[in-house]
Amino acid sequence: MENKDYYVVIMAGGVGSRFWPASREEMPKQFLDILNIGKSLIRLTFERAIKVVPVKNILIATNKNYKDLVLEHLPEINSDQILLEPSRNNTAPCIAYAALRIQSMNPNGVFAVLPSDAVILKEDVFGEKLLQAFDFASDKMAIVTLGISPTRPDTGYGYIKKQTGKSPENETKGIYEVERFTEKPDQNTATQYVDSGDYVWNAGIFIWSVNTVLQSFDDNAPDIIKVLNQQPEKYNTAEEQDYIDLVYPMTESISVDYALLERSDCVYTIPCVLGWSDLGTWNSLHDYLEKDKNGNVIQANKHFIENVSDSLIRATSERVIVVKGLEDYIVVDEPGALLIYPKSQEQEIKAVVKQLKELG
Repeated sequence: MENKDYYVVIMAGGVGSRFWPASREEMPKQFLDILNIGKSLIRLTFERAIKVVPVKNILIATNKNYKDLVLEHLPEINSDQILLEPSRNNTAPCIAYAALRIQSMNPNGVFAVLPSDAVILKEDVFGEKLLQAFDFASDKMAIVTLGISPTRPDTGYGYIKKQTGKSPENETKGIYEVERFTEKPDQNTATQYVDSGDYVWNAGIFIWSVNTVLQSFDDNAPDIIKVLNQQPEKYNTAEEQDYIDLVYPMTESISVDYALLERSDCVYTIPCVLGWSDLGTWNSLHDYLEKDKNGNVIQANKHFIENVSDSLIRATSERVIVVKGLEDYIVVDEPGALLIYPKSQEQEIKAVVKQLKELG
């Protein structure tokens, strides 16, 4: 039986600049069919969520520019289920806004925050773990994260260190208190983390009650709530958007990890194996997808590829793509831009995009 107090907030406001040139300001990666399966990442996330909560209990938090895109990809939802941010202020103000909206709809609300651009293969396991987290978070002061059991010493993810022996009763159910969050480590540190068995990847999936979130903001980042909650009566009314347009840009730009998670003493993690990838980069997409005998991922309609290995080649147009003699490269052909870049130097793409913007 579905629980009317459980909500899902899908975070869909990012630009995804590391996926340039497919992901652009006007069409970020969450709205792209990056897996080449006929569905965008936000669509896949939504379909995962409706297995756990009713459609009416799903909110989409996104930038004002993307309202029409959200409605196009998720025709089942109403426009009042879209929380439109007038400025990009990182994840903490966004989550505070979502908590205040849900509180005005249902003071007993418990909600999960899901990134819109992750891939999860084991959807049944995800549903089970999410419900377990909902149940755990609903009757206590608890911030719950779904931690991903690491499959390799990856340096591209943040890690969460779980405590063992602290609360045996919870641990028998697979729920651990969190000792600390760590930044993206170097290779040696990542290897130590994985070998120790004490760490999980931080997937940015959080579950908490409205009361827990708001109390946590009061304790750890009170200014954000002060700014957003000057006129609480505006939430869930026709006046909400004008009010948010006015106050939201005045909030501090800070991630929820810094604002709440690293400062709070009631954080728990549920380690799980979900077949998860955050698909943050072209490299992670290449790692994730099936490859041909030469280690290539090819997403192109008409192509002639010769003597190419360990590369990703993507072209959404009907143009014929001819490539010869490349190893370990990213080739992305989009209307208006062509990227040919060594895979090993992919971390530079974000900076290159910034330079292109400065050049107009």
